[in-house]
Amino acid sequence: MTHQVHAFEPPERFVAGTVGPPGERTFFLQARGGGRLVSVALEKVQVSLLAEKLEELLTEAHRRFGVELPEAPTTLGDNDPLDTPVDEEFRVGTLGLAFDVDTATVVIEAIAAGEAEAEVELGGSDDDEDEDDDEPDDDLDRLRVRLTPQATREFIERARRVVNAGRPPCPLCGQPLDPAGHLCPRHNGYHR
Repeated sequence: MTHQVHAFEPPERFVAGTVGPPGERTFFLQARGGGRLVSVALEKVQVSLLAEKLEELLTEAHRRFGVELPEAPTTLGDNDPLDTPVDEEFRVGTLGLAFDVDTATVVIEAIAAGEAEAEVELGGSDDDEDEDDDEPDDDLDRLRVRLTPQATREFIERARRVVNAGRPPCPLCGQPLDPAGHLCPRHNGYHR
């Protein structure tokens, strides 16, 4: 089976965004460039972790390689909705990050979910397996994006805004509050 590598080095636009109302949102990474538009679906927690790990990657690149870090944007950056049509190319199973010292760019790779992810989630891996088995299969679709540190910082800020734009958490249990309230375990199931 052939796989596709959707490479944007660099993209005209690379953002995290959602489709749907809070509580029913579907999260996407979307890259645009060269007349192409690629959208891949992922989980909210993946977007949150991606922003967190990108921040750590920039800090480490500054510490180890002396890369000049841009300041966090003080003005609201790209707040436009996702470009349409939002057609899901694949669902992301694995995210990979790297810093290319030669070009001083951040490389983000989103790899499609495959059978390997289901095996890992079920705890079906053996300790005797080779280290190479931890790598995602080469026959899975990928989205590869190369960003400057400034573009990475802008992506981080938008991703955090998108994640925080959901339903507010319950002050007692931390679960998301629906507009009609929710059954709070801290109140023994009474409506809150």
